[in-house]
Amino acid sequence: MNRLTVVSVVATSLLLIGCGQNKQADTTTKTTPAKTEVTSTPSKSQSVAEKATKAVEAVKESASSAVAKTAEIAKEATKEAKAKATKAVEATKEMATKAVEKGKEVVAKATSTSSKAPAQFAKCAGCHGKDGKMKALGKSEIIAGQSKADLVKKIHEYKAGTRNVAGMGGLMKGQVAGLSDADIDAIATYVSGLKK
Repeated sequence: MNRLTVVSVVATSLLLIGCGQNKQADTTTKTTPAKTEVTSTPSKSQSVAEKATKAVEAVKESASSAVAKTAEIAKEATKEAKAKATKAVEATKEMATKAVEKGKEVVAKATSTSSKAPAQFAKCAGCHGKDGKMKALGKSEIIAGQSKADLVKKIHEYKAGTRNVAGMGGLMKGQVAGLSDADIDAIATYVSGLKK
């Protein structure tokens, strides 16, 4: 029960008690031959006061019980909310951990790929793609995954001007003209390690 109900009951009780104080107790006089006896009967206001007191006590007890039940319900709801929040936090942590791990894998892969690529491969990547899987100008063969020996041989042929596949000989000769044997070896090693 709420406080308003308790206050209303107490106020009503006090009003009833107050109204009965102006009345005096009913008295009756009995006359008997030997003696005169005066007896007093309880007034109506005392009876109402007792009832009001009992009502107030009942309201207090009911209110206490309601407060205890509400506290128990709140306690259970809090436990349940905490459990759900804990599960949500754990799920979020797990998802965040997976996302971080995936991010680390992506960064590691990108870093390892770019760190293994020789600087001279940048010219090649312009036409063949960073992973060597593009046909240069839509004409050449895919270079990723070719054997190192074949790549070294082909690059030397382009450098010498003796190789011309799909009319790309002149363009390739210009691209590889400044490469040393060590550069050609590094590029061939890297490209042969790329997956087709």
